[in-house]
Amino acid sequence: MKCHSCVDKIKSNLKDIEGIDNVEVYFDKGTVLVETSLPSSLIKEKIEKGGNIAVLNGYGNQIGEVKSTNVTGLSTSAVAMIGGHVGYSSSQIQGVVRFIQANDDVCVVDGTIDGLSPGLHGLHIHECGDISKGCASVGDHFDLNGSNLHGSPDEDDNSRHTGDLGNIKADSSGRAIFRLEDKLVKVWDIIGRSVVVTEDQDDLGKGSGPMSLINGNSGTRLACGIISRSAGLFENTKKICACDGVTIWDERNKPLAGPGRRSAADRQGTTQQACSAF
Repeated sequence: MKCHSCVDKIKSNLKDIEGIDNVEVYFDKGTVLVETSLPSSLIKEKIEKGGNIAVLNGYGNQIGEVKSTNVTGLSTSAVAMIGGHVGYSSSQIQGVVRFIQANDDVCVVDGTIDGLSPGLHGLHIHECGDISKGCASVGDHFDLNGSNLHGSPDEDDNSRHTGDLGNIKADSSGRAIFRLEDKLVKVWDIIGRSVVVTEDQDDLGKGSGPMSLINGNSGTRLACGIISRSAGLFENTKKICACDGVTIWDERNKPLAGPGRRSAADRQGTTQQACSAF
């Protein structure tokens, strides 16, 4: 942010929106802190509504709400890139899925995935983080409880796999924006595993045939990505990547690796200005 009018514009864009509980703008740091139950992509879209540029700089709890002694020193935020240059997709599907351990009992699953056919698609965590053979090498649905049943996220731990996240819904343009809350998934258990989106709707274990209790008859695995640790609130101090000089602003429109990551302008130290960061 380069002027206080930016602060007023951001506050105005986020004012009186259902699902936003609090907004704090730190002019000196160029950051916006939003307490919300809305998907992160929608918040970013609202901030940029007035011409601002924003990147997600951290995601999680502002104060320590995870009390369990089991999480000492372990990450409570994770992210998976679906398709694109890092994940795998059988077509043009790509997106991002974020996981945050909101407290001992709730993991928030927040994401945006593009390139899907309109309608419902299954979303599942799988046991392996191996996409060397695409989504065929990620193993079965992740499960900590030894359940032989595939089910709904609303089921207890004996009637579903831990990784059964249910369905996400793509709109007419093929974009699915979602924010789910799950009672069995724990971030520290899923880092290094993978998340998969499927071609068909998940019947939540209530359909016909043997595959209903295995994968909900959700069909072909269309796209997937490895779940990695990500920065929580105030944990990401990165402004520029030391390895190649690409700033966090440049990364918005750059592949994560490969020859397209740096242009001649980047190598000459082009400066990007932005009004806000999220």
